Amino acid sequence: MELDKDVVETPRGFRCSLCNVHVANKPSLEDHMKGRKHQKLCSMRAVRRCQEEHSVYVSGFKKNTCQTELAQYFQQFGPVSEVIMDKDKGHYAIVQFDQKGSTEATLLQAEHQLNGTTLRVKPRERKEFKMIPKKRQDFQNLHQVLDWLKPELCQTASVNEQMQCVVDRFQLGETEKKARGLLVQLLQEIFTEFFPDSQILQFGSSVNTFGIQSCDLDLFLDLENTKVFQARAKSSTEQTGEAMSDDDLSEDSILSDIDLSTASPTEVLDLVAAILRRCVPGVHKVHVVSSARLPVVKFHHRELNLQGDITINNRLAVRNTVFLQLCSGADVRLRPLVYCIRWWAKQKQLAGNPGGSGPLLNNYAVTLLVIYFLQNCEPPVLPTVDQLKDMACEEEECVIEGWNCTFPSQPISVPPSKNTQDLCSLLAAFFSFYAQFDFAGSVISLREGHSLPITSFLCPAQEEGGKALREEKPTKAQVLTPKLGSVNLLDPFELSHNVTANLTERTQRNFQRECQEAEKYCRSLQYQRKSTKGKSWGLVRLFIPHGEGMYDNSQDGSAEKELTISIPFRPELLPELLQSQLHQAGDLFRLLWFQKVCSAVEKVFQKILMCRSVSSAAAGTEEMEPSTYDVGDDVESWTKGAATVGSKRPLSPNGGNTSVSPQGKKPRLEKEVKSDLHLWSWTQSHMVWAGRRKVKRELVRDINGRPEAANVELEVQVTENIVNKEPEVRNPLEFKVQAQIVGGTQSTQTKLKVQPTSDDTGLFQDFFHFLEVFLPKMVAILLEKEV
Repeated sequence: MELDKDVVETPRGFRCSLCNVHVANKPSLEDHMKGRKHQKLCSMRAVRRCQEEHSVYVSGFKKNTCQTELAQYFQQFGPVSEVIMDKDKGHYAIVQFDQKGSTEATLLQAEHQLNGTTLRVKPRERKEFKMIPKKRQDFQNLHQVLDWLKPELCQTASVNEQMQCVVDRFQLGETEKKARGLLVQLLQEIFTEFFPDSQILQFGSSVNTFGIQSCDLDLFLDLENTKVFQARAKSSTEQTGEAMSDDDLSEDSILSDIDLSTASPTEVLDLVAAILRRCVPGVHKVHVVSSARLPVVKFHHRELNLQGDITINNRLAVRNTVFLQLCSGADVRLRPLVYCIRWWAKQKQLAGNPGGSGPLLNNYAVTLLVIYFLQNCEPPVLPTVDQLKDMACEEEECVIEGWNCTFPSQPISVPPSKNTQDLCSLLAAFFSFYAQFDFAGSVISLREGHSLPITSFLCPAQEEGGKALREEKPTKAQVLTPKLGSVNLLDPFELSHNVTANLTERTQRNFQRECQEAEKYCRSLQYQRKSTKGKSWGLVRLFIPHGEGMYDNSQDGSAEKELTISIPFRPELLPELLQSQLHQAGDLFRLLWFQKVCSAVEKVFQKILMCRSVSSAAAGTEEMEPSTYDVGDDVESWTKGAATVGSKRPLSPNGGNTSVSPQGKKPRLEKEVKSDLHLWSWTQSHMVWAGRRKVKRELVRDINGRPEAANVELEVQVTENIVNKEPEVRNPLEFKVQAQIVGGTQSTQTKLKVQPTSDDTGLFQDFFHFLEVFLPKMVAILLEKEV
């Protein structure tokens, strides 16, 4: 294979300079060159080079020259596609033409005059195209903040004082609030000129009492009154047949160019962006993000060094802001908890998405998690949203976009909490609460104040998304079920919106693991008492960034590590038929899913890896034949007492520990399922895990194709090929696998404990590392394939 100009051969393989990627061999290099990342960067480089060839560099124009004037002047040489100006750095512009010939014609002209000044025009500089990696959050800055705050925190007398100190040091100051208010007032005056009777409303961190210094300025441009004004003006014009007067519609009003009743959000936001660029001093870097869930205009204010967003269809966010203000006023302990947990989450790299999007928690989600925890304290610190709705009077009723957003307007209407816990104990309780929380099997509802079973959201056609959504069904047609993910946290009012739908399984695991570690630390004296020797204590040790060994009470490293493989419950990835079966199982959904996983695990070992079964037994019973329960079995026959794998008790509603339920109702299941086990013993005579990638490449080359990455039939062929070519191991590897389902007090998952029973050749460790990746992937494929 002839090497590409972007590829450099190294002693360890090859390096793609374009993507900054190292690969070990030529087959891997071929895969990389055909991959999406490399192809995308090649396309971007081609576009960039084309832009450079079609552009000229222009300088020397007057300061008040605008983009339109430059575009009109250079139109004589050919169509102009874009003019990019930067008056701050060198006072220059880039003029880009549609055709390369226009660039050549421009450069051939000896002199260019505009507004009485001579322009300097030269070819655009050709720069080497390089991939700029996405900027991750500057965690070094968090280190600096901790170093700056550490002495003050260590000198305080208690954790409660430390938490209040964090609020005092991070909250928005009065000066910054006034500066933001003046900017909002300026924007209000300018936008009123273009959109009569419009309103600019702040929402988000700036005004919800949880803002930190330099947080973004979130704005909502309310155009409802402007639409009424426009309709009235049109009606008046049609009746009189006369043009609008200057009093009704100024010459500069943007209403003469756009009909708000029919214009799309993107069209309106384009006009908003144009107003920001041309009419608001100090504003630059204006651009429209039309691909966002709610389209928005982003901008930056130079003098205030402030990032801002403007949206035109986010009325619910304004109401959410008022809700958070109410919660903050109802109990003074909420703000210190939110500030500390937000900072803790950023230090542990659990929150703070770079660029506003990513797989981490955002500030709003963290705040809702704190509020939900306080709703579940004993006694509760904060009431549920439903309870707040009952406390409101008739004048306070509010429905936005069909969602009931009613709650009292003043904190005085909320009865004080009977909970007397201090901030120190509440912070420790927060970590304990989420350290053992079943994120996979639950949907968190602040409206009801408790988690809802995820099975209620698996069949929207039958249940319309569960009880919460049925009770608050919107008045207009819209998607009722939220997007399910690794963490499911419903918005307090827009019940079809999962606030944490962006989180990945890895983020969920990291969050729960950090909560578990923090829970251990909060039980130590280092957290509860001030050090008499001047050492770090309390929040200082809790806030030490991720990966720096913040805890001294770590487990003894000499203890043997248990070799387990976890298969998480991911309902959003399951096929529709299996989701329906889990929905029918109701509270028994964990056990039903567990049976299907056990059946798939058995197939992986027996049919794909060709292990020989030594024995297969349910916990607490004698040896028995391998399970005959299949993934596609009917859920009704299963719940009526069919033979099940790994259950100590029958699963029928009237058997074992399951309480008897009236006819037609679903049986209840205890929150913790600890007794449901399954045990296999297997023997492996060939090293089917060694060299699989090489064999797979050879098979793919033989069939002249490239099948999907995880293909059951291909994996079976790979195993057969290895078995036919490689000799048997003299002393076969024998091992046992114990499957157990956990849930209720921790995230629902199937845990597979793998132990060797005979490993004379020392192969078990390599085999286990292979299973860690291979087994969960193949189980997921089998669940989808066989259903």
